[in-house]
Amino acid sequence: MLTARTFLVRGLLAGLIAGVVTFGVAYVVGEPPVASAIALEESAAAPDAAVAEHDHDVAAGEAANGEHSHGDDAEVSRATQSTWGLATATIVFGIALGGILGLLAAFAVGRLGRLSARTSTALVAGIGFVAVYFVPFLKYPPNPPAVGDPNTIGDRTALYFTMLAVSVLAAIAAVLLARRLTATLGAWNAVLISIAGYLLVVGLVGWLLPVFDEVPADFSADLLWQFRMASLAVQATLYLVTGLVLATMIGSVVKKAMQDRGNGQVLAGSSA
Repeated sequence: MLTARTFLVRGLLAGLIAGVVTFGVAYVVGEPPVASAIALEESAAAPDAAVAEHDHDVAAGEAANGEHSHGDDAEVSRATQSTWGLATATIVFGIALGGILGLLAAFAVGRLGRLSARTSTALVAGIGFVAVYFVPFLKYPPNPPAVGDPNTIGDRTALYFTMLAVSVLAAIAAVLLARRLTATLGAWNAVLISIAGYLLVVGLVGWLLPVFDEVPADFSADLLWQFRMASLAVQATLYLVTGLVLATMIGSVVKKAMQDRGNGQVLAGSSA
């Protein structure tokens, strides 16, 4: 018998596997544009750093008897951020995502018409990627270092989560609508109508929400494109691997349960 625990445990394991795979993708595909953007940021800040260094020397002369704290010693090195730090982030996020998808799949299996447990689980992961990441990404794509006004980060964050909430709620409503319309219009028509409703809602909200265009005129368009495509590739890998691994595991559990049930029926018939 499939229980929520069955889905949760396998979701956590699937997320762990996906986190490891995603780290490889993030390191190979994502780190180069990040490093290039940081280099541009540092080169742009070089003149200000020279002035700050002069002011620091003057202040140091005035406070020769005081203690000085080295900020660089307290910071995490770039090498650590791009290796162990990145691996920790992808694995922890992968495990969390796997657990959430597992619980959502436990609710969805058996409630999506005639779809099998494996297909239902994969569909949950696909819907999750579109609603949670892809649609908000289209409206507010991520920016590399050196892009974005620090004064607007609060507004940008709030609007991003607004778009995220609308997308998730619209996706849930679309699934419920499809289930309700299937009995009268058939699965195909119900799904098409639900998808159209979802696209209408997120499209309208995305059109109404303000746009932030804070990319400097001299920033490399190629680098911006590479960074955003790398971010998309990393998230797509995380959802894809988690969904496929979890769906495969659930499919195997269902198959084994059906075989055990069949063997039990055969034994019961023999005893009779």
